[in-house]
Amino acid sequence: MAKISELLANLEMDELMEVVQKELDNGTDPVEILKEGEAGMVKVGEMFSSGEYFVSDLMMSGEMFKEMGEMLEPHLAGKTGDVLGKVVLGTVEGDIHDIGKDLVYIMLKSGGFDVIDVGVDAKPEVFVNALKESGAPLLALSCLLTTCYDSILNTVKAVEAAGLRDQVKIVIGGGPTDESVVRYTGADAVGDDAQSAVRLCKEMI
Repeated sequence: MAKISELLANLEMDELMEVVQKELDNGTDPVEILKEGEAGMVKVGEMFSSGEYFVSDLMMSGEMFKEMGEMLEPHLAGKTGDVLGKVVLGTVEGDIHDIGKDLVYIMLKSGGFDVIDVGVDAKPEVFVNALKESGAPLLALSCLLTTCYDSILNTVKAVEAAGLRDQVKIVIGGGPTDESVVRYTGADAVGDDAQSAVRLCKEMI
C-alpha cells in the first residue's frame, strides 16, 4: 500500500492507476487506498516547499489524485452507508487552486456526504445559489491565497444577506487560513487539513 503514496509522490501516473486498480481487485478498503493517496499528496507538498518540485509538478500530482479519486468514488459510495448531509464546496473568488478542494471533496464523499462542488474562483453569489438550490446546511470554502481573505468575508456576508446564515455552518480551509481568519471573516471554523475538515462537518451536521 505504501507504494501508492510513493508512486503519487514520484508522479508515476500510469503505474499508480494500475496499482490502485489491483488493490481494488484484491478487495482492499478504498478508504485505506485514499489515505495512501493523501499521504502521497503530503509528500508532494513537502517537495514543493523545499524547492524540489515546481508548480507544474504540483498540478500534475493534483490531476493524478483527482483521477485516483474518480476511480475510487464508485467503491466509496458503498462504504459510507446513509448520506450524512449536503455540503456546498468551492474555492473562493480570485483563487484558482483546486488540489486542496479536490482532496476535501473526495474525503467528504468517502465520509458519507453529498457534495456540491462549485469549482474554483467562485463568486459569492455562486455559493449562495448552490446553497439555495441544494438546501445544504454546510458551506466549505477553500482559500490558498492570503489576498483572498476578503473573498471569504464577502461570501459570508452574501450568505447573511440571503437570509441563510442561521441555517448554514461555514468551514474554511487552505494553507494560510487559521483562527484569526475565522474571526476576520465571520466563518464558524477552520480545518487544518482534509481530514479535520471532514471531522468538523460531521460535528456540525
